[in-house]
Amino acid sequence: MKSKPAVFLSLTGLFLLAVSACTPGASDEGTAAESYLTDLGELAPLPLSPGAKLYVVATTSILADVVGRVGGDEVDLVSLIPIGVDPHAFEPTPRDAQALAAADVVFINGFGLESFLEGLIRQAGGSASVVSASLGIAPLPFEEEEDQAEEEGEHDEYGADPHTWLDPNNVIQWTENIEAALSALDPNRAEAYRANGAAYRAELATLDREIRDDVSRIPPENRTLVTDHDELAYFADEYGFTVVGTVIPGASSLAEPSAAQLADLLDRVKAQRVPALFVSSVVNPSLMEVFAADAGIRVATLYAHSLTAPDGPAPSYLELMRYNAETIAAALTP
Repeated sequence: MKSKPAVFLSLTGLFLLAVSACTPGASDEGTAAESYLTDLGELAPLPLSPGAKLYVVATTSILADVVGRVGGDEVDLVSLIPIGVDPHAFEPTPRDAQALAAADVVFINGFGLESFLEGLIRQAGGSASVVSASLGIAPLPFEEEEDQAEEEGEHDEYGADPHTWLDPNNVIQWTENIEAALSALDPNRAEAYRANGAAYRAELATLDREIRDDVSRIPPENRTLVTDHDELAYFADEYGFTVVGTVIPGASSLAEPSAAQLADLLDRVKAQRVPALFVSSVVNPSLMEVFAADAGIRVATLYAHSLTAPDGPAPSYLELMRYNAETIAAALTP
């Protein structure tokens, strides 16, 4: 088994450095490109001793679930962001630094979701490859960024909508990237990774058909979405919904709307007779409930950013998407 690199900084010092460098809004450095990523073609077999497994870190609970379905019992897997924590608001801990320092490979969602990660990886001193599960997925821009891009004639891919997983067809692409990375690093188990990936892709294809069946129950004129922040664009694009607007503007649930933005959204919701506001389980619902009351619409909770505990309604990615599709269909069907 390859030797694990020592953590040269004290964990307390590492934690303080990472948080100061990576707290949202602290710095714009690195937003132009995720320069710490490893291309799949650059991956090479690791010198694992007989019986040793890859030590794999995945950033979110959703991504960890998918990595676990491909890696199965052949990998040792850790999820970085705890269940129930908003990835947009996550702040790393010393334990996270330890995990990254020891990892053989780190899987991220990409498209800027893990803005905290680059500084943490650099300070941890590990040698893990960092692979974006979203490689090969065409990014969707956020609405306000798309307007700016039209003026500038370009779009910064790092600023793209990161919520790729809310379309299971994108997660099929995730599995192909994960399978390729694990097989390159641990070719002795490549057959197991291929079998696991193929079986899971079949389940994802079934999930896609189930979602389309749920959506078919919604009258076309009711296929409108209002959300806490801009998170359902990939879902809407794939399944034929119109996103009327968001209470919190833009990419992150940490942004704050202006009074003018809220008033404009309220007018649109009333004009289009939108029946529901969909709110992610990790977002503080207070503002959402006030807005929904003013609009005279109901609030429906989705599990958009995190799995639940095993006894909750979304303990796996498949169950999360089934729950969300059924909730959306129920809220929008008269």
